[in-house]
Parts: sequence; structure tokens; C-alpha cells
Amino acid sequence: MTTPLLAIEGLTKTYPGVIANQDVSFTIGEGEIHALLGENGAGKSTLVKAIYGLIRPDAGRMLWRGAPYAPAAPHEARATGVAMVFQHFSLFEAMDVAENVALGMDNPPPIRQLAANIAQVSTDYGLPLDPHRLVGDLSAGERQRVEIIRCLLQNPQLLIMDEPTSVLTPQEVEILFQTLRKLRGEGRSILYISHKLDEIRALCETATILRRGALVASCDPREKSARELAEMMVGTALQPPERAGRTEGEVLLQVTGLNLRAPSAFGTSLKDVSLSVRAGEILGIGGVAGNGQDELLAALSGEMRSAHQAITVKGEPVGRSGPNTRRALGLLCAPEERLGHAAAPDMSLTENALLTGAWREKLVRGGFVDWARARAFAEKVIQRFDVRTPGPDVAARALSGGNLQKFVIGREIMQRPQVLVVNQPTWGVDAAAAAAIRQALMDLAQGGAAVVLISQDLDELLTVADRFCALNAGRLSAPRPVAGLSMEQVGLMLGGAGDMEVAADTAAETLAQTRSGAVHAEA
Repeated sequence: MTTPLLAIEGLTKTYPGVIANQDVSFTIGEGEIHALLGENGAGKSTLVKAIYGLIRPDAGRMLWRGAPYAPAAPHEARATGVAMVFQHFSLFEAMDVAENVALGMDNPPPIRQLAANIAQVSTDYGLPLDPHRLVGDLSAGERQRVEIIRCLLQNPQLLIMDEPTSVLTPQEVEILFQTLRKLRGEGRSILYISHKLDEIRALCETATILRRGALVASCDPREKSARELAEMMVGTALQPPERAGRTEGEVLLQVTGLNLRAPSAFGTSLKDVSLSVRAGEILGIGGVAGNGQDELLAALSGEMRSAHQAITVKGEPVGRSGPNTRRALGLLCAPEERLGHAAAPDMSLTENALLTGAWREKLVRGGFVDWARARAFAEKVIQRFDVRTPGPDVAARALSGGNLQKFVIGREIMQRPQVLVVNQPTWGVDAAAAAAIRQALMDLAQGGAAVVLISQDLDELLTVADRFCALNAGRLSAPRPVAGLSMEQVGLMLGGAGDMEVAADTAAETLAQTRSGAVHAEA
């Protein structure tokens, strides 16, 4: 038998109150794209951290081409031939591509030579990139190319990719897949982590599935459906979200002619944005990353102020009001960046629950924090949204990305908002958790709330939303009913052609009515 590139044998890692990995064994062959699957908190991150030298396992061993492999730090893993593209980019926006790549290399060549190497590698692997462009001017997809090329310049034999397509357009996903297949053709191996199971089925030939830290299955994902893979991950049958009939009521959120300058040179200014959302309605807003989503949420939450009349909640102008005033009126928000924006990394879950729930959950009385009540509120969120954690006293940064996302979304939903604005609510969560979050949003609307769902997941938007509009370069298209909306029409809207299409449809309808009237008069 051929010796595998990497063999994991009985790897175990425990933390206080948590068994992250329990006796995990599997192999990765030369020239293989191998999927690592599991629900949030299944132990995937712990496992790849051990491979990359970020942590040391408590038991078990790893073999690299048959020889013992136990990196004490990432630089040892890189020297062996292991590279990793993390889910969260680690780039400096004010520096150019070549400078960022140099910072991530152990022994970078002179910057001029490095720039030439970047240009050559980016061309060879179909990832075009100008080494002299500022990272702040790059799209999310281009920023990921920087991370990938930084790894490729180190000639890795095993490339670990953690949720690599979460911020990519469909076109960028296809380019990435072509690159990964080229790497496989060169004999390199890829360990691929993703919750997008259709991508796993299209790209990978082997899948290792973890559940609660233990290996539960190994299969060829091409021979399984996405639903079968998801059910293997969670151990139960999945129920699709149920769209119950909703009755729309009065307008709860109104935005009229909102213009807002981006807070930084690398942001996107909002230009004449208008929208309205009624009670019982979900408005879906789609767009490629970097088109003004963060700025729109900041304007709605009160983090960025606007003209007083530009935003109204239940008819009351709040454009110049801060977040607390808006929360008192029932407008709650959950931003995309969960660690550092939606949650304070070093604070406990109880403290993070207090940060946004103090007023609506009455966690502060007479100027003093009611810690027992705050802890009980955090426990309710943990239980209701199945957050995998030892308890509410754990720091936010100790949670896996998906579990922190469940906590952040659950914390806002549990406060019974009348208007909820969420950005990327299911980013990085497993299939079961994504379905639960989407159902919770639909239930919220069913109960009479107005929901604004900002997402790059078009399937999510078309499944959950009642109306859809696209954000492009800071401009919001006219909303369209989701019923009957084709992916081709969505693509046009995302590209900024949605309003032209609406105008064309209106003109065609008017022309048809005119002709019909003329024929009727002639008859």
C-alpha cells in the first residue's frame, strides 16, 4: 500500500469541560482533496490547529510520509510542507499585496523579487493579482487570493482551507476550484473544510466526518446527497424551514434617500438608499462582499448617524439617534463580524449577553448589574440555540465560529425585537444550525416583526425572504417579490442592472397595454 502523505492516529485533545477531539484517526493521500466535515463544535478547528502546529494533542500521533510529525509551532509545519488559509483574513489594508505576503513568510526574498514571484504564481494558477495594489482596495475574493498565493509561494504539499468560499461570488468559487484541481494534478493535497455541502460533492473525493469530537463516518461525498452528508454530520434527520402564511402590517422601518460617507477610505459610501419593511415581512438584501453591507447595518443600528428624517422606526425619526435609543424602540441588529463587533472576545457569554440585553431584558436595576438575571438570560440563549459550550462563564473567543454566531443571533432574537437587521446570519454555521436560524427569523416575522436579512447566500435569501433587492456599490435596487424571481434576474440585480430591468419590464407592459388599447379602439 502507498504511504499516505499524512496519517492521524488516535488524536485526542481535551479542554476544561470539553473533549474537542476523541481518538480521531484518518489519512490524507498524495494528490487528494479531502473534506473535513462536522457541525459547529465537532472538533474540526482543533484538529487542523494540531496539524498546523498551533496546539499540541494530549494523546495520539501524526505521521508525515510515515515519519513522526509533531510540529511545536506553525513555522515547523510550514517547513515540513503544510500551509493553511484561515477563514478570517489576516491582512493589513494600508499595505500592498507584496508587503502583506512578505509579513506571512518566514524568509521572504527582497520585495522586488517577491513582487515578481507573486505575479508569476498568480498567473500560473489562474489567480490574477497585482502585487503593488493596496489590500484595502481589493475585493474579498482578491484578498483571499493574497492568502492563497502566500501559501503557494512556500511550495506546500498539504494546503488546509477553512471555509474558503464564504465571501466569494459564484464566479470566484469556480476560479478557486480550478486552482485547487490544478494543485491536485501536481500531486499536492488539500484538506478542505466547508459547510457548503454541494461544493464538497463537486470538489472532494473523500470526506471524514466528525461529531462531538469523534470520527463517525468516512465516505466518498460524490456518492452522497447534500442532505445525506448533513444528516451524517448531525446524526438526525433535517427538517427544511417551514414558511407559514404571514400577514403584513404597518411599515415598521422606513429608510428614505439615505446618503452616508464611508468611515474609511476602504469602505463603501451609501448613495440614495431607500427601503421599507412592514410587520410580518422579511426583506432580503443581496450583494457581493464590500458593496456597502457593513455601512448599511451601521447606519440602521445607530453606529453611524445620518439625517434625522432618513430613518424612521414605527414612524419616529432616529437618523441622529444612537443604538440605545433605537433598541428602546425595538430595532435590534446583529453585524457580520461576530468576534470583536458583535461580541467582545475576552468577555464571558454572560457579559456579552449584558452588552446588548441590558435594557430590554432589564439586566441593570438602579444602576447595578443583576448578574444572576444576566447569567440566566445567557443560559436561555445557549439552550434555545444549541450553543455548544461548557457554560455562560466561558469567554466568547473560546467558542467555535459557528457556535459564537448562534449565540450572537440568538441573543438578539431572544430580546423579541420589532425590527431585526442581520448581516450574514448563517455564515460559518453547519446545515442544522443554519436551518434553525432561518426558521427563527421566519418565526420572528410570523409573530409580527419586520426583518431585514443581508446575506451573500442567494439560496438563503430566496428561501426566507418575501422581497429581494440588491446592494451594488452602495446603491440599493428596487425590491422585487421573491416569488417567481429567477437566478438570472438576481444576477442582473447584483450587477447593478436590476433597476434597468424593472424599467424595461414596466415599459414593455405599458407598450403592450397601449397596443391592446389601440387594437380594441380599432375593433
